[in-house]
Amino acid sequence: MKIVITGGTGMVGSAFKRLDLDAEYPTRTEFHNNLYDVREKNIIHLAAKVGGVKANTDEIGEFYRTNSIINQKLLHHAHCSDAKKVVSLLSTCVYPDKPYVTYPLTEDQLHLGPPHQSNFGYAYAKRMVDVMSRAYRQQYGCNFITAIPNNLYGENDNFDLENSHVIPAIIRKVWEAKINEKPCVECWGDGSPLREFTYSEDIARILLFLLENYDDPEPINIGNTQEFSIKEVVKMVCSILEYDGDILWNTEMPSGQYRKPSSNQKLLDLGWKKEWYTSLEKGLTKTCKWVIINYPNLRGIP
Repeated sequence: MKIVITGGTGMVGSAFKRLDLDAEYPTRTEFHNNLYDVREKNIIHLAAKVGGVKANTDEIGEFYRTNSIINQKLLHHAHCSDAKKVVSLLSTCVYPDKPYVTYPLTEDQLHLGPPHQSNFGYAYAKRMVDVMSRAYRQQYGCNFITAIPNNLYGENDNFDLENSHVIPAIIRKVWEAKINEKPCVECWGDGSPLREFTYSEDIARILLFLLENYDDPEPINIGNTQEFSIKEVVKMVCSILEYDGDILWNTEMPSGQYRKPSSNQKLLDLGWKKEWYTSLEKGLTKTCKWVIINYPNLRGIP
């Protein structure tokens, strides 16, 4: 199977490289100038401008514009160059916020209302990947599909405390507290919100699975649906990194949405097994070991 992967320097792109996959990874210049050959090849589209809640809020217009350009460029190039198939990775944030949805989130609820106000620029840009994929499928017969993960983590994540997601932020805070012998770590909120987390290598394997097993126009949820509280995640990270200081919960800072569970039943019906997901403890252990080896030369650390 001939495969081209965009966004190869990101977290999920790096996961593909660790799988020792025989694939092509176009450079940023090749991508922006359509200088790579996709004729009769399968494309896994990961390239995106991403960030945490703060970045999505502060640069909401830039997140919309940049991601819209990236996605339209890729899908149109794939169509014009006769790519065999495109699998585009979306984000759970594409789903509407309450009260437009019911839990668990299912694929048929994607367009029932607006996404959360904090990142609607990025969310709408990602939603349009689904719209454009279905539009090109209907007009041109393109085999374009979309997959929706939940909260991702793993090696080569972004560890910038201003722009990172929850797991890399926790890992960095705890590790720096340990090596600097700080007696405590401060975390936002009260630690009670529940989240689903999926290890990046699992996402890579699932996207390969979808290349061979899914050709429907509707998006498909692909994340591990087991929920953990933020407090449980912090406890696991402290244990893995052998940090025994105190955790201070700053309840003056927002805790975030309490929970937003998703359903991966469509994926399981295709033949994917729950036991094929990496457990959170195992995935965190691998990620923390990678951080220890590569610190301080991590993305997001000046």
